[in-house]
Amino acid sequence: MELTRENSRAMIYYDFRNGLTQKQCVDRMISAFGDEASSKTTIYCWFAEFQRDDPRQGRRKTAVTQENVDAVRKLIEEDRHVTYREIQATLDIGMSQIQIILHEQLGVKKLFSRWIPHSLCEEQKAARVTWCVRTLERFHAGSSNAVYNIVSGDECWIYAYEPETKNQSRIWVFENELKPTKIVRSRSVAKKMVATFVSKTGHVTTIPLEGQRTVNAEWYASICLPQVVSELRKENCNRRIIAPT
Repeated sequence: MELTRENSRAMIYYDFRNGLTQKQCVDRMISAFGDEASSKTTIYCWFAEFQRDDPRQGRRKTAVTQENVDAVRKLIEEDRHVTYREIQATLDIGMSQIQIILHEQLGVKKLFSRWIPHSLCEEQKAARVTWCVRTLERFHAGSSNAVYNIVSGDECWIYAYEPETKNQSRIWVFENELKPTKIVRSRSVAKKMVATFVSKTGHVTTIPLEGQRTVNAEWYASICLPQVVSELRKENCNRRIIAPT
């Protein structure tokens, strides 16, 4: 089970409420989770937040108002990647109140996006499922030796320059310094299309798209296929080559 930020924060809060020091909390987290444990800086920051937001007699949760709930909702709608710190800086409310608004008032969770190779319509999805089922039947769910004769390939753009992420651009700034800025840059125009082919035994070859050619059936048949066959022959000159269907 993966240690989420919510789980980590709850355990840090548990240690805080039980009167442990920051160092004791750090030691306990490292002992239990090793490299997955929150960093020392993170734990110290959360202790400071808990101390700042620790409820006192007569203190009300004045920050959990409908106005702030609506404001947090708007921030999430505008930027699904918005963080606790950004919400705090924008609305000037404590972390505990933000957590109540997010999870108790709005009922939202922060989840990882699931990676998918392509956006497909229902017909395309059904066609791929049908093809996969037929392939499993044909090759006995992968147990047939004929799977060693299968070569699969796909193409991909390789960019000469990838802009740094927002997290990568973070720097330390002293109290009297201006906030750092940077020009937003897109991916470099310079790029190269390559097609990579793999088989049951691993990587076969990678072929770049040269000149002003277009990726189409003719390019695969006249340029890629001969090179793939040549690489396969190097492994085994007597290897049987199954023509693509």
